[in-house]
Amino acid sequence: MNTKFKLYPRWLASIALAGACLTAFGLVSAQVPALYAGADLALGEKLIADNQCAACHQKRVGGDGSAMYRPGERVTNLGALRGMVEACNMQLNLGLFPEEVTSIAAVLNRDHYRFK
Repeated sequence: MNTKFKLYPRWLASIALAGACLTAFGLVSAQVPALYAGADLALGEKLIADNQCAACHQKRVGGDGSAMYRPGERVTNLGALRGMVEACNMQLNLGLFPEEVTSIAAVLNRDHYRFK
């Protein structure tokens, strides 16, 4: 019996598990572009909820607030997206740290913009 084929599923499972662990600990993420490296998506999601971003957007554009996210208009790239989050931070005096702004921008990119 050829042991090479017996070990293959275990080897493949080990690689998949290692990749999942690296992603879970924020060391590797397919969802975060290089410009946002180190962004904490869970923190970004929490900050969006805690600061009631959707409610503010609903007041400004109506509906569910998603009309605020229009890729290609005011926000055309990852840097501009982060800049818009920073503008909200400054205008609303949220007191977010730079890494928190980046985490929020990474979530918005993942969920709405999908810039590479």
